[in-house]
Amino acid sequence: MPKVTFLRPNGDAIAVDVGDGTSVMQAAVAHGVTEIVAECGGTLACATCHVYVAEEHIDRLPPVSDDEQEMLDFTAAPRETGSRLSCQLPLGPDLDGIVVRCPETQY
Repeated sequence: MPKVTFLRPNGDAIAVDVGDGTSVMQAAVAHGVTEIVAECGGTLACATCHVYVAEEHIDRLPPVSDDEQEMLDFTAAPRETGSRLSCQLPLGPDLDGIVVRCPETQY
C-alpha cells in the first residue's frame, strides 16, 4: 500500500496508507485532511485540491496535463515549484512515500 504524508499549515503531519490508484486528493478527503477541499470531486474543474509536492518527490510525478496546467492558474494560494492538483496524482509504487504540503487556503 502506498503511503502519503500531508503537512498541514500548522506544522502537523498526517501519514496515511491507501490502496493503489487512490489519488492524493481521495486520500486526503478519506482521512479528514480538511485543507484539501476537493469541491469538484476530482474532475479537474476547481483547483481546490492544490498541494505543494516536496522537492525530493517532484521528479517522480506524472507529467502535468494541459488541463491541469490551466487550472493551476486559478489556485487561491500562490503557485510554487511543486504545485500540483492532488486529484491528478494517483498513488502507487512510483509515488509511495510522497510528501505534500497543504496551502493555507483553497479559496
